[in-house]
Amino acid sequence: MTQHDSPYLPAHRPGASRQAPESPDDSGPSRTTRSWVPALHYTLGFLTVYLLAICTPWGQRAENALFGLGEQGGEEAWFYPLSGAAYGSTPVPPLELSAKPTVMVGLAVIVVLTLVRRSWWPGCAALGVAILTTGGKEVLKSNLPRPDLVGAPENLLDQGFPSGHTAIPAALTLAAVLVVSPRIRPYVAAAGVLWLACIAAYSATAGGHRPSEVLGATLLACAFHGLATWLLPPSAAPGATPSPRALPAITLTLALAIALVAGARNDTLTRSLVSAATGFLCAALVWYAAVVRPARAARRTRPALD
Repeated sequence: MTQHDSPYLPAHRPGASRQAPESPDDSGPSRTTRSWVPALHYTLGFLTVYLLAICTPWGQRAENALFGLGEQGGEEAWFYPLSGAAYGSTPVPPLELSAKPTVMVGLAVIVVLTLVRRSWWPGCAALGVAILTTGGKEVLKSNLPRPDLVGAPENLLDQGFPSGHTAIPAALTLAAVLVVSPRIRPYVAAAGVLWLACIAAYSATAGGHRPSEVLGATLLACAFHGLATWLLPPSAAPGATPSPRALPAITLTLALAIALVAGARNDTLTRSLVSAATGFLCAALVWYAAVVRPARAARRTRPALD
């Protein structure tokens, strides 16, 4: 028997040489496709909201006019008895004095999940998103100027951009989706955006924050999340995860309903609707950053098998 007829030689399969070797881990999109552009877009959105709403006369007039619709304070808000501002009521985290404990508990949960799942890179990214967002909003709130361009009353000159209460649920939600199991990631994101819709809408309607401040906090969290996902190694980057097809519709519908209730006031319909729209927009932004954008990036990078 000649060497050409040896049974020990592998049989030739047409097209085998053209097949690329199988990658050991295709769970996340490649670094080249995980663009830094989304982080830039969120940052530009943050700056645009600040410049238009706070640094222009018509932006200031538009937001100041909302405070003239109805009474000052949040007593007329439907959600006021649950906010912690009412005497003897327990606040819904992170409202009132529960803000710092909520951040500490959230960071502790991220650390525990990182240790249990041994997901070191995602855990570090999640901690970075949470710490940079909640810490960055304090730095920005203290250093971004709010010029008085329209002769506003003194009680409307306090700097509150971006909103700290809104930054906490936005940051913790976007941090959690980086470190939890991919199988439950969409459900964690859904719970987080419902929480965010409630806090963002109430923060806008209660008089503590303007809509621009609430929206700015959400964009800040999304910017840090986009930066974190870009810096992660390819094997640790979040990819597409299976979830029920109805989950996005159900989540956003519930977010809208919660925002309507949390933003509702007894004394003004316009301010209620503006606050609800702000809360829903914040929820939609975080849902897109946490679920939709990673799924689209993963579909673009999935190699063709045919």
